[in-house]
Amino acid sequence: MVFFLVLGCVQKGGDEMNLTGKKVVMIIAPENFRDEELMRPKEILQGYGAKVVIASKGVEVATGMLGASVPVDLDISDVNVDDYDAVIFVGGSGASTYFNDTTAHEIAKTAYEKGRVIGAICIAPSTLANAGVLNGKRATSWPSERKNLESKGATYVEQPVVVDGKIVTANGPSAASEFGKKIAELLGS
Repeated sequence: MVFFLVLGCVQKGGDEMNLTGKKVVMIIAPENFRDEELMRPKEILQGYGAKVVIASKGVEVATGMLGASVPVDLDISDVNVDDYDAVIFVGGSGASTYFNDTTAHEIAKTAYEKGRVIGAICIAPSTLANAGVLNGKRATSWPSERKNLESKGATYVEQPVVVDGKIVTANGPSAASEFGKKIAELLGS
C-alpha cells in the first residue's frame, strides 16, 4: 500500500510561496517545550523550502512535554541573528527558562532592531515582552502571561494569532499551524 502526503501552499499574489534560501532559528527549552508548537510551524516552514535550525540551552537533545526528543543544532549562546531571516521562540512550560535569560533577550532585541521576523507562541511572548520587544505592540499569549505582556507595554489581544509588523504571537498549541503560516507569509512577502 502506498500513501501520498500532499501539502498545500499558501497563495500570495497568485504564486505559490517559495522560502528557499530563507533560514529560521527556532529556540526551544531544554525540556518541556510544547511539541506541536515546534513541530507544526517547523513542518510548514520546511514545506515551503525554508531551512530550520533548532537552538536550545546546554543540551544536545531537547525533550518535549508530550515526549518528543529533538536534536539541537546550536546552543542559544551561539545564535547569530545575522544568519537568520526569522527567530521563533517556542512555548511550553519549559519556555519560562528564557523569561529572564539575557542571551534570549539579546537575540530578541537584535532580531527586532535588524527587522527580522520574530515569533513567539504560548508563554514565550513573555520572553519578548521582558526583552522590551513588545512595548507598543499588539500581541497575544497563553492567558497566564497577559498581565506580564501588558505591564511591559503590549496591547493584549484575545485572538489565537496576532501579527504586528514583523512580530507574530500566538496563544498556544491549537494556534500552532496558523502561527507557522503567518510566519511563512511574512518571510515570503
